[in-house]
Amino acid sequence: MSLRRDLAEHGFESNDDYEFQVRSLLAAQVEHLRCLQIAGDSGRRKTALANALAHALKYPRILYLDFTQPEPALPVIALSAEESSTGANENPMSAFERIVIEACAFSEAEPTVLILDQLQAADFREQIRLFHFVQSGDWHASSGSVRAHQRQLLIVLISEQALYHSLAHLAYRVWADPSSGRFEHRPEDFGRGLDAREMFAAFAQLFEQLHATPTPSEFQRLLDDAERYVRTPEQLRHSIFGWMERIDRAQLFSPALTSPIEQCVHAINNYVGVDEIELGD
Repeated sequence: MSLRRDLAEHGFESNDDYEFQVRSLLAAQVEHLRCLQIAGDSGRRKTALANALAHALKYPRILYLDFTQPEPALPVIALSAEESSTGANENPMSAFERIVIEACAFSEAEPTVLILDQLQAADFREQIRLFHFVQSGDWHASSGSVRAHQRQLLIVLISEQALYHSLAHLAYRVWADPSSGRFEHRPEDFGRGLDAREMFAAFAQLFEQLHATPTPSEFQRLLDDAERYVRTPEQLRHSIFGWMERIDRAQLFSPALTSPIEQCVHAINNYVGVDEIELGD
């Protein structure tokens, strides 16, 4: 629970506390560099989890590289004939090489996280180089070789496509899904009394049909809407779509959900004390 709270404070709110996954990753007896792969649907929630986790675990040094970003322009340096003849005009290091060397250097002094994002945009040869680096802890570049501190460097991999098999084999994988898990919110967790149990039970049935669960802050906003504004099925649909990040709109507005939506609205109206009047002939 404390890790879930820390993750939320650093920008990633989820119904999964990730306690078990993180403990498994950090306690594993491995002979290579510790490596975490964050999987999930396309989008930036994987990046949000990586950054939030690095801050929540209080790593003093966090390095980040996005392979979809273009290489920064290098300054033009005029070389003398003597410098050119001695090889001073060798190709400069890439941003990838520079950040790996920095990660190795920083890891010698303090715990360091290296986040490598959008790996699908990297040349496949870079994934092979990365595999050898994770496996051995040694990084070889034209300027020389460096070594990472095995116990102080954590590498986080994010890719929208499958990783090189050998590299993926060395990584512990977690799934970034803020809406995972079952609806387990209780009235007392949100400052409501026992009279809210019917409404919470109706919400639970509805979200089970939707195969999605609101995070605590999302559900807090839904509760606020329910108590102040929501009085019809259409309004409830708009509120759910408006506040929940991961929701299938077509399913939410489909006739198949008419019954659980209406039951939820009925429970809301009972809770707030709204009388429902049926007009006869």
